[in-house]
Amino acid sequence: MNRRMICRVLGLILECLTGLLILPTVAGLCYGEGVTHFLITMALSGVLGFLLARVKPFSDVIYAKDGFVVVSLGWVLMSLIGALPFVLSGDIPNYIDALFETVSGFTTTGASILDDVEGLSRGCMFWRSFTHWIGGMGVLVFIMAVLPMSGEHSMHIMRAEVPGPTVGKLVPRVRQTAKILYLIYIAMTLLEMLLLLLGGMSFYDALLHAFATAGTGGFSTKSASIAAFDSLYLEMVIAVFMVLFGVNFNLYFLLLIGRWKDALKSEELHWYLGIIAASVMAITLGISKMYGGIAAGLRHAFFYVASITSSTGFGTVDFVTWPEYCKWIIVMLMFCGACAGSTGGGIKTSRVIILFRNVACEIRQMIHPRTVTRVQLDGKRVDTDGLKAVSTFFTSFMLLLITGSFLVSLDGYDMATNFSAVLSSLSNIGPGMSLIGPTGNYNIFSYGSKLVLTVMMLIGRLEIFPILILFSPSTWKK
Repeated sequence: MNRRMICRVLGLILECLTGLLILPTVAGLCYGEGVTHFLITMALSGVLGFLLARVKPFSDVIYAKDGFVVVSLGWVLMSLIGALPFVLSGDIPNYIDALFETVSGFTTTGASILDDVEGLSRGCMFWRSFTHWIGGMGVLVFIMAVLPMSGEHSMHIMRAEVPGPTVGKLVPRVRQTAKILYLIYIAMTLLEMLLLLLGGMSFYDALLHAFATAGTGGFSTKSASIAAFDSLYLEMVIAVFMVLFGVNFNLYFLLLIGRWKDALKSEELHWYLGIIAASVMAITLGISKMYGGIAAGLRHAFFYVASITSSTGFGTVDFVTWPEYCKWIIVMLMFCGACAGSTGGGIKTSRVIILFRNVACEIRQMIHPRTVTRVQLDGKRVDTDGLKAVSTFFTSFMLLLITGSFLVSLDGYDMATNFSAVLSSLSNIGPGMSLIGPTGNYNIFSYGSKLVLTVMMLIGRLEIFPILILFSPSTWKK
């Protein structure tokens, strides 16, 4: 393990975090608020980052194990320090609550312990939503975009941070790939903000909702979320962009360079859009009578399917009151999630496709033992290692879901609340069922359960293994 290089990269992460804290500081100053809490956090992050970044490594090589450790420790450090402005400002006095809210922001989960979002200071409200945007694409990807890092070995960092079963380079250089991803990310964020401004949102609200949509996070500036604006136009703009940010960003790059056919042939994209369309139709049929007609039912169905599938978690109405089969569709969408290589959470559509096709192949093999069956995605064979990785991920996901649900159940709440809280945290969704639906929040849980859910959010965002690797003794051996 290249410990010195790990320290150096962690230092760069904290220096980057220090720079990012400038924006909420400026926001606080613009609204005439005190910014001492941001200045103290920046000083701590800056000094610690400076000291770590000055560690001189014997080699700048980052191996696979080092990449996992850097990403895991980097996200933990960012979360621990990023929670300080909430505590120091008094907006969220308890550190565990502040840590929960910060991790929920960075992991783009959107689960909240706040009863009164409007009661936050403007600076902290900005920081709360900005954490979504930072965590959506990943701070390590941002660092690779602006700083030269470790040559081709930095691909191990990108693999550990970018969601999906596989991560590839768009261009030969990893740094250029990171730049392209962030330019697309920034352009889409600005476009959504402009459209929200045209719909009557203030600049502040439009910017923060664009941050939350881009990162598929779901923190709103209002306690009632998007329902507070009561605007069909704003709901549809946000819903469309939630769907767009749930698409693999590699496809946008293919569109930009004119390879439209390659982008539109993506099987994962077809499944993703197909799942959304089927879910919207099924839910619309179930809720239309509740809202006075097909049009209103379609409006709420499309918004929530987009919100849950992309793992954003914005709300307009309380889906806990919907028919049972509609709620089960919502739960299944929580499992499935968005596309690999997007800012969305969940198991990922590509993994779901591979799992289904693997089961189908196994059944066919049992019926016809001499038949050679292969699992394919986009016309390419998924090799044995790929199938094993997907199966291992799914098994680990289910084990964590069961274990987390048991631990949270010690608080004594009903099964729907406990199960959906852990599922929502692992899939980085935000709202759950029963007591933590769109009109509830996570403040009902004990501090122990909040810590469990905090860890689950981190595990879900980094797709399980980078965090679990930290607890393996062999990781720390030379």
